[in-house]
Amino acid sequence: MALLAVALPAQAQQPSAAGLWQKVEDGRPVIWVLFVDHNGVFEGIMAKTFPKPGEPVTEACTKCTDDRKNAPLLGIPFIRNMKRDGLKYEEGNVLDPRDGKIYRAKMSVSPDGKELTMRGYIGISLFGKDETWYRLPDTAIAQLDPAIVARYLPAQAAAVKPPPPAATKKNIGPAGTPSR
Repeated sequence: MALLAVALPAQAQQPSAAGLWQKVEDGRPVIWVLFVDHNGVFEGIMAKTFPKPGEPVTEACTKCTDDRKNAPLLGIPFIRNMKRDGLKYEEGNVLDPRDGKIYRAKMSVSPDGKELTMRGYIGISLFGKDETWYRLPDTAIAQLDPAIVARYLPAQAAAVKPPPPAATKKNIGPAGTPSR
């Protein structure tokens, strides 16, 4: 029983995949992925893209065949059902919006919480590819489209929402009396 009491707090201290991550290729950012935790099941959202100059920009997942068909790529949940087990996440899937194919996926977070390794694969994990993504500071969330923040991080969106405009003195006459 004492061993269990020590093990549970240790797991709670482990870094989580929740947050904002950046994929880099050839020294430049390619995509920012926002991971959100739905009671231990994680979802990765395409939060910001960085197309190469002259590269065609795809706006929607026209080749998707599930509920994401024709959904805008920005804000699409392209990683789903990742179940957490410590630093590992398994039983998930990843969508390749270029061709609409869905692959099995697993991922892990480094012990320092700064790197995430995502592996998409067909059948067994051996037939797949790893990508390493890097955690961005929480302040980078301010650079995301406000609609994405409002949809996936509503508490944060409410915290940064500007206050409503002050009441105007419309229809108020001299000495503060209502005008007609």
